[in-house]
Amino acid sequence: MSEAERPGSDEPYWTERPRSRSAPTERRFLYRGELLSFAVDAGVFSSHGIDPGTALLIENLVLAPTDRVLDLGCGWGAVGVAAAKACPRGQVILTDVNRRAVRLARQNLARNRVANAEVRVGPFFEPVAGERFDVIVTNPPYRIGRERILRLLEEAPAHLAPGGRLLLVGKGSEGIRFYQAWLREHWSGPVEVLGRGSGYRVLEAGARSEPPAARAALPGRRRSSSGGRSA
Repeated sequence: MSEAERPGSDEPYWTERPRSRSAPTERRFLYRGELLSFAVDAGVFSSHGIDPGTALLIENLVLAPTDRVLDLGCGWGAVGVAAAKACPRGQVILTDVNRRAVRLARQNLARNRVANAEVRVGPFFEPVAGERFDVIVTNPPYRIGRERILRLLEEAPAHLAPGGRLLLVGKGSEGIRFYQAWLREHWSGPVEVLGRGSGYRVLEAGARSEPPAARAALPGRRRSSSGGRSA
């Protein structure tokens, strides 16, 4: 785990109420020509700055302007804020079990003048029971164990609209190749590699098939240079 990913103590960042001493600071990054500003704190994921996996996920975040997006396990809200900027006529729901992360994410929506998003507290899909999205985006806490990550992947299709997509980022040491193979075996739609870098890869999995022309029509859409289906 890189220094940027450490929560600031041995306490897991997926804890509901972190006991870590608060150490608030500010982080910034440029997205689509706009400098975004974020409040971050100890006891949440990537408290030392945006981690390489999340950065790669944001780089490959291609959305339609009206998409409804779920940022699952939002941390301090980097992905959710970027998604809201990318779909100005859509809606973004950010969720996290960590109440300190939820507080920060709400602050960061306000700091970046985001009006088309909201933050909810709770584990996995509990805060969005019965709701469906065009895109689910997640950099999940892999250290919770393979069984719980697979449960997340099993439950995701029920929260995707027809033609919806799951975007998942992870690295080799977190078993991303295993999850890639699992998705190809168990999901009904195609599974592609959208991007690679620093040992990470971003996977896109479709829960249901959609016409190739519709997928190609997404603004800025691109495939991995390897064709997207190599291991």
